[in-house]
Amino acid sequence: MNKSLLLSWVAAIIATLGSLYFSEVMHYIPCTLCWYQRIFMYPLAIILGVALYRNDKGIYKYALPLSIIGWLIAGYHTLLQKIPYLQQFEMCTTGVPCSKDYINWFGFVTIPLLAFIAFTIITVCLIMISRNKK
Repeated sequence: MNKSLLLSWVAAIIATLGSLYFSEVMHYIPCTLCWYQRIFMYPLAIILGVALYRNDKGIYKYALPLSIIGWLIAGYHTLLQKIPYLQQFEMCTTGVPCSKDYINWFGFVTIPLLAFIAFTIITVCLIMISRNKK
C-alpha cells in the first residue's frame, strides 16, 4: 500500500467530513469561496479512495490539478481573512462574506486555513507519488 496515497485520501476524507460538519451540524453557511473549495475537495475524497483501492499510482495525473486549484483558492481565501487590505477585492457580494471568521482557533486557525492545509498535504503526497512513478 502506498502511504502517500493513503495519507492524501485520509486528508481529503477529513476535509470533506469537516466541511459537512461545519455546515450541517454547526449550521455555518458556506461563502462562495468555501463552495469553490468544496467543488475541488469532494471529488478528491472519492477518486483518491478508488485509486487507493486499485493501487493506482497514475492518479496524480487527474487529482493533482484539482488539488492545486483548490489549494490556490484556499490560500487566497486565507489571505482574504487575515489581511484587511485584501477585503476590498472580496468576491462574495451576496450571502455570507468570504472574510467572515466562523472559527478562529488559537487566533489564526480558520476554516479556509484548514482547507489550505488539507490541500497542501494532498498536493505534496501526489507530487511524491508522481516522482516515485518515474
